[in-house]
Amino acid sequence: MTQVGTAETGRGDTGPQDARPGALRSVVRRAIRAGSRPGPWKRGPVLAALAVLLGLFMLLHARIPNRIGNLGSLAETFLPWFGLFIPVLLAAALWRRSASATAALLLPVVVWGSLFGGLLGDKSHPGRDLTLVSHNVDADNPDPARTARDLAASGADLLALEEITAQAQPLYEKALAKAYPYHTVLGTVGLWSRLPLSETRPVDTRQDVGPLGDAKPADEKMSYNRALRTTVATDHGPLIVFVAHLGSVRVSPANGFWTESRDRNARALAEAIAAEHDKRVVLLGDLNGTTDDRAFAGLTSQLRSVQEAAGDGFGFSWPAAFPIARIDQILVRGVEPDSSWVLPATGSDHLPVAAGISW
Repeated sequence: MTQVGTAETGRGDTGPQDARPGALRSVVRRAIRAGSRPGPWKRGPVLAALAVLLGLFMLLHARIPNRIGNLGSLAETFLPWFGLFIPVLLAAALWRRSASATAALLLPVVVWGSLFGGLLGDKSHPGRDLTLVSHNVDADNPDPARTARDLAASGADLLALEEITAQAQPLYEKALAKAYPYHTVLGTVGLWSRLPLSETRPVDTRQDVGPLGDAKPADEKMSYNRALRTTVATDHGPLIVFVAHLGSVRVSPANGFWTESRDRNARALAEAIAAEHDKRVVLLGDLNGTTDDRAFAGLTSQLRSVQEAAGDGFGFSWPAAFPIARIDQILVRGVEPDSSWVLPATGSDHLPVAAGISW
């Protein structure tokens, strides 16, 4: 009995010894698999490349050519929104546990911050001599009188309106008469003022080009005039004010970003402002483009954006239902921007923009 027990015990002891080679092979296989996996710096090369490309795209946006479909201007119009790709790429990099992709995201973060970080803080300060408001009231506005009352309640000293139709003009004039003793309307643009106006004249923004345009009589051109220049008498001296509505833009598969009339208008307006000898100049209007767009270099080289100088955020103004771009502008020179903000929606497809300035 004792011998049998000893034999059985001996056979039982050989089990673990027989299992050791299999366990060793399993450990070796796991080590090989772990060693063959890419490290955190080797994971996500595609994500890292996308992050670098995004940063370079924003950094070198001015070098994107406009020769094909005005791609450069189109990119610059919506340039701030490219920052939304940063958190998307960051989430993907963290999911992949890619150190290289996370590090590569520093480039677009720094570029976006240098371009637009300054817009995120409130740069306004108290004290202003004049309040300015500009609004594209929309030719299809269903209730011009209500829009006029809302704008008068803003307390603006100078109120510029664009896209005024012949049918709506009497309604605006009646609703604004009490608050604004002075006003001028030339074509589809107008200025209402608490201060006296003088030397008002249309500005030729080259709406008509070529022989057919040159042959049109002045009164016919005036019916759709889209820019004016006037002088406002202030306690600090004359203030030159331009009100403008530049040509529309279109996006289509065939033509890309079509901006021909707008760009032509912008160049003509820049020339008119450059010809002004007075140092205090204000431009109010719907420019149908953002100040990042290279098409406005002639204007932005002479005038400052009040939103960039004294606003809080991007100040998007279009479309009113869900604003994605600031195409309504207040630009100045020779005066101090104190504040800039966007007013509540009216019956228009644009939001009104406002600013406070001082001397």
